[in-house]
Amino acid sequence: MIFKSKIKWAALGGLVLSFLSLLVHLLLAKYSSADLVQYSAAAGFTEDLNINVDGRQGTSNRKVWRNVISLESLQPYATPRSPYPAAPSEENNGFIYAKVFGGFEKIRSSICDLVTISRLLNATLVIPEIQESTRSKGISSKFKSFSYLYDEEKFIEALKNDVTVVKSLPPKLKEARKRKQFASFKPKSSASPTFYIKEVLPKLKEGKVVGLVLHNGGCLLPILPPSLAEYQRLRCRVAFHALQFRPEISALGHLMVERLRASGQPYLAFHTGLTRDTLAYHGCAELFQDVHTELIQYRRAQMIKQGIVKEELSVDSHVRKGNGSCPLMPEEVGLLLRVMGYPPKMRIYLAGSETFGGQRILIPLRALYTNLVDRTSLCSKQELINLIGPETPLPEDLFKPPPAKSAEQLKEEWNKAGPRPRPLPPPPGRPIYQHEKEGWYAWVAENDFEPDPSLADLRRQAHRLLWAALDYIVSVEADAFFPGFNNDGSGWPDFSGLVMGHRLYEMASARTYRPDRKYLAELLNSTRDNLYHPKHNWTLSVREHLTKSLREEGLEREFRISKPSSFLSHPIPECSCRILNPTRVPAFLSYEGREECPKGLEHSTTTLRYQKNSTNESELQENETDLEEQLEPEDESSTTGTPPSSEQDEEMDGDD
Repeated sequence: MIFKSKIKWAALGGLVLSFLSLLVHLLLAKYSSADLVQYSAAAGFTEDLNINVDGRQGTSNRKVWRNVISLESLQPYATPRSPYPAAPSEENNGFIYAKVFGGFEKIRSSICDLVTISRLLNATLVIPEIQESTRSKGISSKFKSFSYLYDEEKFIEALKNDVTVVKSLPPKLKEARKRKQFASFKPKSSASPTFYIKEVLPKLKEGKVVGLVLHNGGCLLPILPPSLAEYQRLRCRVAFHALQFRPEISALGHLMVERLRASGQPYLAFHTGLTRDTLAYHGCAELFQDVHTELIQYRRAQMIKQGIVKEELSVDSHVRKGNGSCPLMPEEVGLLLRVMGYPPKMRIYLAGSETFGGQRILIPLRALYTNLVDRTSLCSKQELINLIGPETPLPEDLFKPPPAKSAEQLKEEWNKAGPRPRPLPPPPGRPIYQHEKEGWYAWVAENDFEPDPSLADLRRQAHRLLWAALDYIVSVEADAFFPGFNNDGSGWPDFSGLVMGHRLYEMASARTYRPDRKYLAELLNSTRDNLYHPKHNWTLSVREHLTKSLREEGLEREFRISKPSSFLSHPIPECSCRILNPTRVPAFLSYEGREECPKGLEHSTTTLRYQKNSTNESELQENETDLEEQLEPEDESSTTGTPPSSEQDEEMDGDD
């Protein structure tokens, strides 16, 4: 009996120890790592119930959507400050006529520069000609060139106090233009005001017309001398007030925003930055596979031949990515957003008329966030057709498979096959399908040279302008914006940069992430084998960096990196002012020329887009304090500029 009782007590003790061991391991697993893809039925059910009856989200989700309170003192203010003639001088020097090449970003940036130059030279600006639409055959006759994207009447009206804008040249000058009787220039994007005063102005006065051909997304220095600050503010008035999309684009874009915010839900806009030209310029071909790598390398070879790229054809793409020269991949962005606490059912709008790599490269992001949508998900096919307008049908390109060989031809080939013993005749050829001869990749398997764009290709390029315009509206209005690639150093304006600049101007406190790709690449490489189960210290470093990128630290970095290449990507302090509010902590920025807003200036966009009716000021401050405490690093050596070391991760590892 005594022996049996000892066995029972030993068994009971073993069970207790096993239970305690299991409990300890569960606690260590909970507080030492952050499983980004772990699913819990209870957590999922709580998430579903985390929406109140009136459609608002619970407190836990609300923290990742609220505005940056410290930046609410920055307000848009692009009106002239110093003595500035209200209307152009009557002594006009002539007309400036321009042709603008490139996509949506280059067009928008170039138009802003053209207006500024017209004011500088006291000239009349003829509505610029957008070549991406005019050279596309068969687009809708309702629109032509500039009006394909923008509202001409609103453009002319908005600039009436700055520059005289006309729709076309006078008849006599039109004839002279056809005979090429006036001077034409191809200015660089870094052209200085001195170039226009000394080189262009004399020709303008002499011939009364000069032509400008713009290829590089601009024709004037991004940063002008302090004495020309009014011209910088003119750029802001053009970009953020005068350039209004035509009514059909604007209406559909805002309808998409309403659909995204259905039931009071916020959404995040994400632009991948994965375009063929960008990837080729920076040598990021090895990040892709198969035909995509070949297409990128072919484009890079073209850029080298044209003198755009002055490097070797083959470079180590992984080294480039480590330097921050390649975009963040969609999978990486999804993991970063999960670390920041965005719920898996969050709505993400995928911006960008071109995502190089197709749907395959988006699969990991869709696995993390199932509510990933784009324009095709939010708009019906008929709505997009109505936006394009009636177009003339293209000539049918009937697919003709190669003709089958006759029996006589096959016999003749067999007889000419060579001396005996001859090999068996080859098997019949594989049938060629129509989809193999269509699309941007069809030429790769058969030709060494990319063919010239077809009429259908040119039309699709024009359509991309409309899709980019819709993406621009949705991205600017988003509750949060995350760029996959900006500040690439190429000198070209980029979509994400324009969106970030517009959001900074209209509502500086909106959640706009400004990540340092080089630092994030180091972080991601440090835990590459455990991306979906990172250490706790790693998640703290990511949160700390991305949270700081929303605030003054992120603005200071953008000021140093973005502004020298594109003024519109960072239009402050020239186009902003500060409201002094004793209840707010004003943003501390080291910029020169910070100004206090004039009394009576009211700007409604400083109110929260999503929480303005549900959250009071004290609650916002409490939430911000809670988040700061949550992101406070436990080790003083954990800083934004240095990724966590392996020793630090081991300290937080509960598996030891």
